[in-house]
Amino acid sequence: MNHEPYKLIPEDFLVLPSLGGSDPKLHFVDGFGALDAIGVLVPSEGDVPESVGLHRETLESAGFDGKPGTTLQLANASGTLVVAVGGGKPGALDADGWRKAAAALVRATQKHSRIGFELTQSFDGTDASGMDAERLGQVLAEGVLLARYSYETLKSRSEPTTLAEVQFLGAGLDTAAATQGLETGRVKVRATAIARDLCNAPPSHLTAVGLASAAKELGKRFGFGVEEFNKDQLIELRCGGLLGVNAGSAQEPRMIKLSYQPDGSATGHLGLVGKGIMYDSGGVSLKPSDPMHLLMKMDMGGAAAVLAVFTALRDLGCKAAVTGFLMCTDNMPSGSAYKLGDVLTTRSGLTIEVKNTDAEGRLVMCDALTLAVEDGVDGIVDIATLTGAALMSLGQLTAPVFGNEQHLVDRVLESGRRADEQLWQLPLERAYRPQLDSDIADISNLGGPYAGSTTAALFLAEFVGDTPWAHIDIAGTMQSDKDDAWRSKGATGFGARLLIDLALGYSAT
Repeated sequence: MNHEPYKLIPEDFLVLPSLGGSDPKLHFVDGFGALDAIGVLVPSEGDVPESVGLHRETLESAGFDGKPGTTLQLANASGTLVVAVGGGKPGALDADGWRKAAAALVRATQKHSRIGFELTQSFDGTDASGMDAERLGQVLAEGVLLARYSYETLKSRSEPTTLAEVQFLGAGLDTAAATQGLETGRVKVRATAIARDLCNAPPSHLTAVGLASAAKELGKRFGFGVEEFNKDQLIELRCGGLLGVNAGSAQEPRMIKLSYQPDGSATGHLGLVGKGIMYDSGGVSLKPSDPMHLLMKMDMGGAAAVLAVFTALRDLGCKAAVTGFLMCTDNMPSGSAYKLGDVLTTRSGLTIEVKNTDAEGRLVMCDALTLAVEDGVDGIVDIATLTGAALMSLGQLTAPVFGNEQHLVDRVLESGRRADEQLWQLPLERAYRPQLDSDIADISNLGGPYAGSTTAALFLAEFVGDTPWAHIDIAGTMQSDKDDAWRSKGATGFGARLLIDLALGYSAT
């Protein structure tokens, strides 16, 4: 595996710093070495580990009850900070619980560079939740590194504490398997950090052309192919949806096609499509100037997640062939911008009446869905910051998923559970399809006032035919208002680890 931290500044653009400026050493030990802080897992009942040095009554009087995600910093005569980390009922932590416990520890030790984590649980094959050592190592690495992430690239006075080392101590643990898990977790976090960096980058620093440049550099580093399609080529491809949305922008559009081919025969061919609206003003249907407008630099979160996936496939030994399409442009108002009432002709031949220029994501993605079908993929998953209705219905922690084949949707849901990226299946209710009817074109880009996420999914379904397809709407989950467990304030990189897990287990059957 290649675990070098990425550090990338494409020509003329300032994006993609390395992981907090560091590539910390993560390893399992038989005994702690010199450390600045030690976290100790403390269950909510039973004996308190001796290394804490306090009785349960004392901890409870200080407000620490041992519930998962809680921490308490304790003074120590040796000068090494001791942090009690809540573990819930003894032996009951599942993968998500361990991930969040590791995240809680590093958040409590932000100013420390060398940290230890005493797991205080005897491991014999699998723990009480049935999780093996390799999986444990993976989620510990994810918790530590995702929680330590910060986007400091453009701060002239920023001096974050570099995380140099984390030691893990667990009795009876298969350290060889757990160490392998640490490396897997590191690769998945590296991908997520790339997605976060891209989303956090200001729109002035990352355009569609800049994203293509970044993709090419990442492709060289991590072993996947990149094809860049400029405006003239998109015209030849008849990508009328993407070109229509781009009409008001001073920046050229780009379609970026990514390709990964495993050694030997592939288990299947997975297509991934990402919405890449580099900044969404709403176009002529201008958005109100509220805090959500500031977040529209993240309207390319789907494209960021798909690009991030490809940086992990080689290093994690993916056996499936994977093709990705990133559909990238600004959506801006100007004298040349597309207007309400315009009709766009897509690559599929279907014509679309524009009823709202702020329903642009589905317009850029429909051409990519057609191209993925033409490529003969066995299944398609698209991911997009598509509808405000997704945020209003499920909030910032859960993304809706739709699909035309339950087997593929079930695979996506399971990958979401494994990544702790919450999904909830909503029905692709065909009875709402007439809301997309147009008097002058084959279809319109806007439904009625209700079930906006569903009508958006129904629009996309028009372009996949019988190919198995799933759609993930990350408009709510793309960012976090605060540091929360493994989610850092700002872009979350939601979808990257989920789609990596899906690709690693994907087959055509």
